[in-house]
Amino acid sequence: MPGTVSAIVVTPDIERLRAFYVGLLDAAEEERVPAEGPLFYLGLGIGDSRLGLVADADVTAGSPGRVLLSIEVPDVDALLPRVRELGGSAPAPSNDMPWGQRVAHVSDPDGNALNLTQQL
Repeated sequence: MPGTVSAIVVTPDIERLRAFYVGLLDAAEEERVPAEGPLFYLGLGIGDSRLGLVADADVTAGSPGRVLLSIEVPDVDALLPRVRELGGSAPAPSNDMPWGQRVAHVSDPDGNALNLTQQL
């Protein structure tokens, strides 16, 4: 059953973002629209959540700064090198936060802000 709120990222390069999220988070492809031909929508399963990617050649990738995806992972530090390998950026190391999380502030290849979080 779909959740009440769905995160959807619009991108000029859906294949690049698919490779990033699948490669970094072992996201599973759950839905493709259309099933054949040029891809418009890709639904990715990440743990018990879903992330949608939508192709739009007219969108400009950059640093949107208004939306932040926070994704819980088993080991933040183990993923930081993968962020760079997959075309994202990780400008600083992860930090332990006073609320009990280890957090790395990274960006996907389109410049969308992500927090990779790990419960301590």
